[in-house]
Amino acid sequence: MHLSLPRPPKAVIFDMDGLLLDTEVLYRQSIISAAAHHDLPIGPSIYEGMLGRPWISIADLLREHYGTDFDADAFRQVWLAHFDLLTETELRLKAGVSELLDVLDALELPRAVCTSSAHFQVEHHLGTLGILDRFHHVIAQGDYPRGKPHPEPYLAAAARIGVDPADCLALEDSYNGIRSAAGAGMMAVMVPDLLQPTDDIRAICTQVAESLVHCCAFFDQHPARRNLSA
Repeated sequence: MHLSLPRPPKAVIFDMDGLLLDTEVLYRQSIISAAAHHDLPIGPSIYEGMLGRPWISIADLLREHYGTDFDADAFRQVWLAHFDLLTETELRLKAGVSELLDVLDALELPRAVCTSSAHFQVEHHLGTLGILDRFHHVIAQGDYPRGKPHPEPYLAAAARIGVDPADCLALEDSYNGIRSAAGAGMMAVMVPDLLQPTDDIRAICTQVAESLVHCCAFFDQHPARRNLSA
């Protein structure tokens, strides 16, 4: 399948978990462990609903499922403790991250991370894997009043970079992330991780790409590449 975009991106905005980092499977394992610790049943519908959301929205989802008196903060403490243990030995980049960043470096295109995670998590995870300084901006928890799926995180990212949202390419793996990026008016491309695109999600995606390796093709005919050859 030929991958193309309606216009050349002037900036690229990346989600983090499940897109840059192979962490969604670690989150799933740690959430299941936290549920077992609290003797709670948990199924795919709960976990999948948590993907790409900020904590306040996840807490509401958990209380909706387990009852208004559910101690979501205690659950989160156990969940993140398990997650931190897993990341000590199993934190890895997704396929194609380095290749795509090399392309963007060559074209001198600005880029940012836009995530529901906290700044300290971004700094730790991307710093540990040696790619933090390859992004010009980080938009994380606390940088926007409403998280994904609301458009505000991606609108904040575009404002930080100084590029019109319509000229930004947003790369996401979650439904909530795609809704956020598309709602902001960006070229929203889904790179599936644990979730495959539904018909509704495909309808708001500019493209669906198999991996970040395949996303490199978006820049084969980029005007900046022609300028480099001139």
